[in-house]
Amino acid sequence: MLRLLLIVVALIAATLPGRAAEKVDLLLVLAADVSRSVDSTKFQLQRDGYAAAITDQRVLNAIMSGANSRIAICFVEWSGAGAQKVIIDWTIIDGPLAAQKFSDALIEAPRPFADRTSISGAIDFSMEMLARAPFEAPRRTIDISGDGTHNSGRGLLAAREDALAQGVTINGLVILSEQPLPWNPEHTHPAGGLAKYFENNVIGGPGAFVMVAENFESFGQALIAKLIAEIADVTAPSSTTGLAARH
Repeated sequence: MLRLLLIVVALIAATLPGRAAEKVDLLLVLAADVSRSVDSTKFQLQRDGYAAAITDQRVLNAIMSGANSRIAICFVEWSGAGAQKVIIDWTIIDGPLAAQKFSDALIEAPRPFADRTSISGAIDFSMEMLARAPFEAPRRTIDISGDGTHNSGRGLLAAREDALAQGVTINGLVILSEQPLPWNPEHTHPAGGLAKYFENNVIGGPGAFVMVAENFESFGQALIAKLIAEIADVTAPSSTTGLAARH
C-alpha cells in the first residue's frame, strides 16, 4: 500500500509544472587565486578588496541599473589542479543588506590552501558552478584574478575554449608583483607581461577584457572598476591599465 502511495505521489509530482528559476541580470563567478605566490599579506589584501568592492555604492548602483535589479554571485578560491573551494555559494545581491552579508561572510572565511596555479582548474570548476546555479540569467561570466601564469592541470587553452563554446565570458584581473619569484621568475613576470599572457591565454567571449592592479594594495579599486564593467555590461574604462578585448 505504501509503495503504491509513493508511486501515485511521484506521478502527480511529475505532472506539475516545474518552478521557474528566479531571474537575475548576471551569473558571476568570482574566482580568486590563492596559490603559493600569494603570501598571507597579499591574501588578506585580496580578500579585503573583494569584501569592500561588493558593498561599494558604485557597484550597487550598477546592479540596480539592470532589468531585474539583481545579480547572482558566488566566490571561489583556487590554486593547483583539484584545489578549488566554494567560499560563498550562489547568492543574490539586490541591495546593501545582501552585499554586506556577502562581505561579512567573506571576511570571516579561512584560507583553504596554497598550492600551484591551475587556471584551467579554476575555469573548469567555475563552469561547474554555473551549471548548477539555481538562477536564470542572460549573461554568464567568470572573473579570474591572479598574479601568475598557469602551471598545473590540463591545458589552459582547452579549458578556455570549452567555456567559450558554452557562451560564457571570461574576464581577467591581473595583479602585478614588484619582484619576480626567486625560484620561478617567469611565473609572475612572463615574457611580454602578465596582462598580455592573460589576454592571449585566459580571457574570451563577448566583450571580454583584462584589467590590471599594479599591486595588491591597489587591487580593491581595480576590482571595483572591473565589477562595474561586468555588471553593467559595458566596455571597461579606458583609464584602466592593460585593457584588452576578445570576441
